Amino acid sequence: MEQVKWGVLGTANIAKGCTIPGMKLAENCELYAIAGRSMEKAEAFRAEFGFKKAYGSYEDLLNDTEVQAVYIPLPNHLHLKWVKAALEKGKHVLCEKPLALNAKEAQEMFSAAEKNGVLLMEAYAYLHSPYIQSLKKDISDGLIGEIDYIETAFITQGYKEDIRLHKDMGGGAMYDLGCYCTTLILSLIDQSPCFVKADAEFSDLGVDLMTAGIIRFDNGTRAAFNVGMVLGENSNSRFDRLYIHGTKGSLRSEVEYNQQGEASYRLFTDSGIIERKLSLPQNYSLEISQLGRCILSSEKPHITPEFSIKNAALMDTILSEIGY
Repeated sequence: MEQVKWGVLGTANIAKGCTIPGMKLAENCELYAIAGRSMEKAEAFRAEFGFKKAYGSYEDLLNDTEVQAVYIPLPNHLHLKWVKAALEKGKHVLCEKPLALNAKEAQEMFSAAEKNGVLLMEAYAYLHSPYIQSLKKDISDGLIGEIDYIETAFITQGYKEDIRLHKDMGGGAMYDLGCYCTTLILSLIDQSPCFVKADAEFSDLGVDLMTAGIIRFDNGTRAAFNVGMVLGENSNSRFDRLYIHGTKGSLRSEVEYNQQGEASYRLFTDSGIIERKLSLPQNYSLEISQLGRCILSSEKPHITPEFSIKNAALMDTILSEIGY
C-alpha cells in the first residue's frame, strides 16, 4: 500500500499515548520524522516508536522535503504559528483540537491551506469512530424521530499543574473538553445556533474550571452541555454522558469520547428498547488513515473546513458568554 511520510511536530502526551500508536496502526502511514524542543526528546521518541529521523527543532523537520504531512500536538496557543509554517512549506496538516483559539484564526489557517494547495484537518478522532457513525445512522433512519433535545457532558480530573490551567496557553475546560461537546452537537444538528447562554466557574489563573451552557438552533432544537476539570486532582476519573431525545424515542449512552474496545448504547423506541453493541477500533488510527486517503486519492476530509469554522464560531460565542 502506498504510504504518506508523516512528521510529528512535538512530543506531547497525546502524541505519545494516542496519536503515534494510532499512526503505527494505519497502513497508509509511514512514521518518518519526529521533532522535539530538544534532540534528546526527539531521539527518545525515535527510539521508542521507530521514526526514521529525529530533529531537535520544529523548523528542521519542516525543512525536510521528504515529509509530506505533519501532525501538530502542540499547546493551543501555538497552533496558528506552526500550522501556518507547515502549510507554507507545502505540508498537509493534521492539527490537534481545538485547531484555533477563535474563528478568525481558523479561517486564516484554512485560507493558508488553500493558498498553498495542501490539506488541513482538525483532529477530532472520536468523530471518525463507528460509534458516531452507528448512532447517526439510527437517527437518520428515524428510530427516535426528529431530534428536539441533546444533552452531553464531559468531566475530567482536576490538575495541580498542567498547561490546561494557563490562560495564555489557551487553557480551560471549554477549550480542552467543551470542543468535544460542541462538535458532537453540531455533527447531529445541521442547523445554525440562534441562542446561546453559558456560565462558568473560574480558577485563580483565569481559566474556566467548569462550564455549562444551553444552545437553541434555528429549527427550535435545543442542546445542553456541561464540561469541567473538577473530579479529583491528577486522578484518572472522568464522566461522559450523551442523551438525545426525539419525537418518537430517545438514545442514551455513557460511551466515553474516543473510547475503544467494547461499547454500547441504548435506543428507547415505540417498538421497545434496542441495545447497540459495538467493537470500536483505535480512533486515532482512523483519522490518520482518513487524511492519508485524502492525500493519496483525493478523498474529502471527514472534518471539513466549514465544520471547524462553524464550531470555532460557536466556541467564540460561548467563551464570550462566560467572560473568558
